[in-house]
Amino acid sequence: MKSGHPKGLAILFFTEMWERFSFYGMRAILVLFLTKETLGDNPGLGWTSVEALGLYGWYTMMVYFMGIPGGIIADKFLGQKKTVFLGGLLIAAGQLTLIAENMVAFYSGLALIVTGVGLLKPNISTMVGQLYKQGDPRRDAGFTIFYIGINIGAASAPLLIGYIGEVYGWHLGFGLAGIGMLLGQVVYFWGQKFLTEVGNHIPVVKVEGKKTNKPLTKIEKDRIIVLLIAFVIVMVFWAAYEQAGGLMNIYTNDKIDRMVFGWEIPASLFQSVPAFFVIIFGTIVATFWLKRQKKGKESSSLFKMSVGMIIMGFGFFLMTGAALETLDGTKAMLIWLILSYLLQVIAELSISPVILSFVTKLAPVKYASVMMGLLFAATGFGNKLAGLVGQYAQNAGELEVFTGIAVFCVLFGLLLLVFFRKLMKLTHGAEDIIEQA
Repeated sequence: MKSGHPKGLAILFFTEMWERFSFYGMRAILVLFLTKETLGDNPGLGWTSVEALGLYGWYTMMVYFMGIPGGIIADKFLGQKKTVFLGGLLIAAGQLTLIAENMVAFYSGLALIVTGVGLLKPNISTMVGQLYKQGDPRRDAGFTIFYIGINIGAASAPLLIGYIGEVYGWHLGFGLAGIGMLLGQVVYFWGQKFLTEVGNHIPVVKVEGKKTNKPLTKIEKDRIIVLLIAFVIVMVFWAAYEQAGGLMNIYTNDKIDRMVFGWEIPASLFQSVPAFFVIIFGTIVATFWLKRQKKGKESSSLFKMSVGMIIMGFGFFLMTGAALETLDGTKAMLIWLILSYLLQVIAELSISPVILSFVTKLAPVKYASVMMGLLFAATGFGNKLAGLVGQYAQNAGELEVFTGIAVFCVLFGLLLLVFFRKLMKLTHGAEDIIEQA
């Protein structure tokens, strides 16, 4: 790959891009499909918003929670490379199963996708880290490039799959998501020659009939403690951020004025906005932190994540403004939603790619995929919490919920800033060895 990065990064970039195209395309229309009335040209299942957000929360939680067994399978049995390929096949099978218009196929498809993502997500991220040797200053930049690939898929999917699903048929949209995943599998299979040194299963060596499985050192235990605390940050962040696919998706459909030049924009298309912002601002944010570091100012991973939480809070204060505007029964201006997504993305860029790189720096080698699996499990719990918050909003009202999320995120971020230096000591210089993003 150009810019001095390993060629394997390009293969993992495009594989993950198509996987995210598949996932976010399906995510963009899932809640809308569930809540669409059962009559009409493009009928849905006719569920209530509470029922739909309940399923959405369970689905998005499990899709990431399965990263724990996915990491164990890779570390103990198959290696990351084979596990990623198996996961991709299951995702494609699940998306294509959703084409069938019956409830057995619907639930079976969701189960296949959940299992497949659990096998693929933690292990492909681990493989990105393995492309770089310990101390390689390109590692964080490599994860930023990888993260842009994720968001190219996430940006394009709602535009195409969302439009096809809402206008021509939900099940056609689900099928298109499956085709995207199959394209990712083709890229991954073709690019195996560039991945020969990463993702391989490393069996435990036995000496005189005993496993040479050394216990964790004090430093490794301290680093795991920091990672577990970082996972709490991740859980809170995604509980707020994933309102986009649930509560904010429904809110956009019902209470945002989507008329632009006489055309009403389908609600699902707004699921592309955050991903487009990531593509536009990804390099800008990374450059900001790099310049800050070169000036000798604080720019550690934990500091970035703390600041990101505060910015996330201000993003939801903008949604509070939208909710206030709708109190008289009118619809809110579109600018509230767009600016809120912008601040949420700035927060995302200070947290999500940073934690991916952070795990590969601090996790013990023998538990690399398991720790990445725990990271995605934290993401899953955050998604479930997002669904519960969305359900609560159906009774309490969006104004209370948006304001509550905003206040909590700001206060949580400020609390992290108070204690981050003590936490940095427990990393034992991991970020002093490797150049920060």
